[in-house]
Amino acid sequence: MTTDYHVRVHRSDEDLPREQQLAWRLAEVAVDPVEVEPEVVEMIINRIIDNASVAAASLTRTPVSAARQQALDHAVSVSGDGATVFGCPNERRTSPEWAAWANGVAVRELDYHDTFLAAEYSHPGDNIPPILAVAQHTGRDGAALVRGLATGYEIQIDLVRAISLHKHKIDHVAHLGPSAAAGIGTMLGLSTETIYQAIGQALHTTTATRQSRKGEISTWKAHAPAFAGKMAVEAVDRAMRGETSPSPIYEGEDGVIAWLLDGKKGAYDVPLPSPGEAKRGILDSYTKEHSAEYQAQAWIDLARKLGTQKPELRDPANIESIVLHTSHHTHYVIGSGANDPQKYDPNASRETLDHSIPYIFAVALQDGAWHHVDSYLPSRAARPDTVELWHKITTAEDAEWTRRYHSEDPNEKAFGGRVEITLTDGSTVVDEIAVADAHPLGARPFAREDYIRKFRMLAEPVLEPEEIERFLELVQRLPELTAAEVGCLNIVAAFGVLASAPAPKGLF
Repeated sequence: MTTDYHVRVHRSDEDLPREQQLAWRLAEVAVDPVEVEPEVVEMIINRIIDNASVAAASLTRTPVSAARQQALDHAVSVSGDGATVFGCPNERRTSPEWAAWANGVAVRELDYHDTFLAAEYSHPGDNIPPILAVAQHTGRDGAALVRGLATGYEIQIDLVRAISLHKHKIDHVAHLGPSAAAGIGTMLGLSTETIYQAIGQALHTTTATRQSRKGEISTWKAHAPAFAGKMAVEAVDRAMRGETSPSPIYEGEDGVIAWLLDGKKGAYDVPLPSPGEAKRGILDSYTKEHSAEYQAQAWIDLARKLGTQKPELRDPANIESIVLHTSHHTHYVIGSGANDPQKYDPNASRETLDHSIPYIFAVALQDGAWHHVDSYLPSRAARPDTVELWHKITTAEDAEWTRRYHSEDPNEKAFGGRVEITLTDGSTVVDEIAVADAHPLGARPFAREDYIRKFRMLAEPVLEPEEIERFLELVQRLPELTAAEVGCLNIVAAFGVLASAPAPKGLF
C-alpha cells in the first residue's frame, strides 16, 4: 500500500534525523529488493525503444552533434568499460557521465518521448540515458538495468505527483537528478547511506530556473535533462567515494523547499511505495505520438480530425476566431496566457514553436497531420495563410479543464480541452478532446507494435535495416541480456550519416 510521506521545512535547531528526511526515504525505496512486475518490464522495454526512436531522428541535429562531440572528446574512465554514444559504433566508448550527456540530449532534442504530468511536469524517459550508461560502464546485466530503471521512473513520478517546481519557476529537471541517482543506486546495489548522499548532491546541483522554457527558447531545453543525468552519475561517484552532501537538502531551513519552493511553511505529502510494494510508477506515464509538448498531443489529434472533416476550417478567410478552452498549464505555458510574443512569431525557433499551441493547432488543422521535421520548418511557419490563421487562435483557462488536469483519478485526468471556432458567417464549430489518441485511455492507445512502428519510421533514414532488426531483437530480450549484450544496447548510424552532421569544435 502506497504511503504518503509528509515533508516540511525544519529549523536547524530541530535537528531532523536523516532517517526522517525525504532523501533518505527515497533511498529506502531504491534499496528495496522487490521484484519488478512483468508488465513493468514490458513497459521499460517500450520506453527504451521509444528513446532510441527519437534519438535516431535527432542524430544529425546541431545540439545533438555538439553534445556527441563533447562526449567523444573525453576518454573512457579507467575504472570500467565506458558507455556507448548513440549513432557511434559500439566499440567507440566514452566515460559514462559524458555518454549520459550526449545520449540525454539526443533523446530530448525533439521533445518526442514519454511524459508524466501531475503537480509538476516530467519526461521520465530521461532517466534511461544515465542509468544505461552506468550499466554499460560497470558491466551490469539486463535484469539489474531493469531494476534500476524501475526505480528511476518510480522516484521521479512520485516526486512529480506531489511537489510543484514550475509554480516557483524552477525547472522540472530538479526531480530528475534525484531519480536518476536513485536508479543508479538500485542497479549497483548501493547502500541506503550512499544513495541518500547521492540524491542530496544530485538535487543540489540540478536546481535551475524555468527561463530555459520561457521566451526565446534556446537549445539548452534539450541539454537541461542531460545535464541532470550527468550530475546524477557524478553524484553517485562522489557518494561511493564516501563524500557527503548538503543535508537536509529538502527540509533544511536554508534548503530547497524553504528558499526555492513553497517557503518556510511549505509542506507536501509524497506518495512512496511501502516496503515490499512493487514499483509501478512507469505504468502511469504515457508517450507521444507527435513531436510536440505533451499538452499539445490531444490538440493535434483534435485539429487534424476537424481539418479533415471540415476542410473549410483550414482557410483563414472563413475564420473569425478560434479559442482553445483548456487547463491553467496549457494556457499559461504554451498558450496565449504566457504573454510571449515569440509564440506568434513566424521566425521563432523550433523549440519556441514546440511550446506554442496556437501555432501547433493551426498547422495540424491545415495539414491534417503532424511531422517531427516538416511541421517546424521555417518555410512552413512563415506560410502567409498559416500566419493569418495562427494569429486568430488564443487560449483561455477553463476551471473544469484545470481541475481535470490535476485530478488524481486516471479515468478523469485530462490534458485537452474544448475548442470554439467562430466562422465569419457567424456560425460556430465546437468540439472537445480529453486525452490524446495514443494515451492509455485514448482512441488508439500505444502498444508494443506502435513503439516498434515509431522506431522504424524514425530510424529508417539513418540506420541500416540489419541494425534496426539487431536493436529490436536485443531490446525485447532485456531481462535476459548478459552484461556484454547490455553493452551493445545502442543504435549505430549507417555509414556517412554522422559524417554529414556538424562537428563543432570547442574547449575540449
